Amino acid sequence: MAQRYHFSLLISHFSFKRYPLSLLCLALIFILSFTPFFPETPFDKVEFMDKWTHFVMYGSTTSVMWLEYLRNCRKEVCRPNFQTLFWVAFVGMILLGGLVELGQAYCTTTRSGEWLDFYADSIGVLLGTGVGFLLKLIEKK
Repeated sequence: MAQRYHFSLLISHFSFKRYPLSLLCLALIFILSFTPFFPETPFDKVEFMDKWTHFVMYGSTTSVMWLEYLRNCRKEVCRPNFQTLFWVAFVGMILLGGLVELGQAYCTTTRSGEWLDFYADSIGVLLGTGVGFLLKLIEKK
C-alpha cells in the first residue's frame, strides 16, 4: 500500500536541526528584502545587479532545500517524496518571491515591488530545481 504524505508531516519535520541552511537562507531573504536601505557599493553600477541578486538568492535557497532534503532522506533511509518537494521547494519558493514583491510594494515606503524581480526569483527557483535534480541523479550513482 502506498504511503500518503501530508503537508503537516513535512511541517513537523521542517526544523532548524534538519534544515539549518534552508531556514537561514529563508531568513536572509526576508531580512534583505525588507531592509529599508542599503549602503552604496561599486556593484550598484552593474546593470541589472538587483535582478542577479534575486536570481542567486532564490536559486541557491532552492538548491540548498533540495540538498538538505536529500541528505535527510539518506540519513533516515527513506524514499524521497518529490511531489512534496516540488510543492515546497518549487511552487512555495515562487509564491514566496511573489509575496515578498507584494510586501515590498504595499507594506514598505522605501522598497518597491517589481515584476522583473519576481521573474528573476522564478528563474532562480527553476535553476535551483535543476540543480536539485542533478544532485538526485548524482546521489543515485
